[in-house]
Amino acid sequence: MVQEKVREDLDDDWDEDDEDTQKNKYLTFHLAKEDYGIEIRYVTEIIGIQRITEVPDMPDFLKGVINLRGKVIPVMDVRTRFNMEQREYDDRTCIIVVNINNTSIGLVVDKVQEVVNIPESQVEPSPEKAKGKRSRFLQGMGKINNEVKILLNVEQLLYEEELGQLEQITQC
Repeated sequence: MVQEKVREDLDDDWDEDDEDTQKNKYLTFHLAKEDYGIEIRYVTEIIGIQRITEVPDMPDFLKGVINLRGKVIPVMDVRTRFNMEQREYDDRTCIIVVNINNTSIGLVVDKVQEVVNIPESQVEPSPEKAKGKRSRFLQGMGKINNEVKILLNVEQLLYEEELGQLEQITQC
């Protein structure tokens, strides 16, 4: 299964303490009709979709929290964050748990693909059309094997005040 292969690739990269082993490596995933990537240095694990407990007074894209081995993890639906059409979660839907400024956050994506190496020379800035409100989410466009992956800036997926709200939830 693809998810298990990705976990093995991530485990191989995490076994190395040397930060250079993670340089230029991205976990790729599918969202709507596009392929995205995030730097693996932010990824702590990948889990299948599970029951999400809703939390009142949170932005729509924050679906709630999950209990992951006794730790409360806030969950963001990336489709909702990007104002994409919603779809039902299925057996390929995954939660990518990332660490942003020492806060764990789950990112719901349609399906996880693989870990790829994209050298800096193959990363181009975001297109001018993408500039604007949502451009802060974009790190660039990665070219690999005649395909383009939209590379996300994980640290910019949440505003500081949103991150602060999440920290309060996880400390309750």
